[in-house]
Amino acid sequence: MNRSIDCDPSHRSTLLDRKVYATFCEGEGFDLAGLCLELLTEQKKTWQDLREGYEAFKEVRERDLPCTGFSVRLQHNLGRIKSSAAITGANTDERNCFLCLDHLPQDQKGILYRGDYLILCNPRPIFSHHFTVTHLDHRRQAIAGHTDTLLQLASDFGPDWTVLYNGPRCGASAPDHMHLQITPSGQMPIEKEIKEERRRSLAMRMKGVFLYRLQDLGREAILLEGGDPVAVGVAFKRLAEGLKNVLLIDEEPMINVMGCWEEGRWHLVVFPRRRHRPDVFFREGDARMVVSPGVIDMGGVLVTPREKDFKRLDAAWVKTIFGEVSMDGETIERTFRVLAG
Repeated sequence: MNRSIDCDPSHRSTLLDRKVYATFCEGEGFDLAGLCLELLTEQKKTWQDLREGYEAFKEVRERDLPCTGFSVRLQHNLGRIKSSAAITGANTDERNCFLCLDHLPQDQKGILYRGDYLILCNPRPIFSHHFTVTHLDHRRQAIAGHTDTLLQLASDFGPDWTVLYNGPRCGASAPDHMHLQITPSGQMPIEKEIKEERRRSLAMRMKGVFLYRLQDLGREAILLEGGDPVAVGVAFKRLAEGLKNVLLIDEEPMINVMGCWEEGRWHLVVFPRRRHRPDVFFREGDARMVVSPGVIDMGGVLVTPREKDFKRLDAAWVKTIFGEVSMDGETIERTFRVLAG
């Protein structure tokens, strides 16, 4: 049973009247990032759950962990326990969709973005500013058909922000409702690492878009760079189709994506996945670690809602976790051979 409601136009209009703090209109003088920061300030005053979530964020602890060839940052964030342990399979049909307009908290409001999305403040932040971009309609999480939105958001927010996507089977806490995330740029170690030339191995070029395999990161990552958003979108779609063909699947391949716009170019990092959660997540008792990698974790910030996991995670565990959830290199090589053929 699906308890989420797809609103008819009149009902949705009524809900929007209650939920829209402001509307983003493209044009000179409209600052989307500034508008969202204004929303966050106001929502802290009027929405208690958000205010408490950001107060709890002040207690977050972090420590850097050097690994072979790369580094990660561990974050002990108790507020993320629901997301880390979220039900992400078929059982989502048995709950109300918390991203649908009619199920949003009473005091939550957002920025209406380009007529189809609502930008909301995330009440369980991982960074100092954390927004969720939800589709107004209840539709399954899938990047196909929404790549242009991801690229447009990156451009509209500007170079100080990063747009994030979690696939429905590898990190999305609401796999039944299309959404993206926005966070400040420069917070994840990989954002610095992708700028190091030594890590880039050119795999191919598609109509002005460069596709690189990133080296020595402990997990597979592919970087797409280009100055034409249409060409970048086409290259990304071809990459996703290539993975589907190699894996012999019809559904979206397991991927996490992060994108930004900087110096007139779009930069997309794609993390191909083979599993959502590592073996240690499913162990019993003290042997269990609640580590459930999504795009932020794959970007190098491993969120650990339990303190004991924060204390005991070490480089060997990170290597094991990344190795279990990341796509294997041979499959990536086969994908590029298919694309080149």
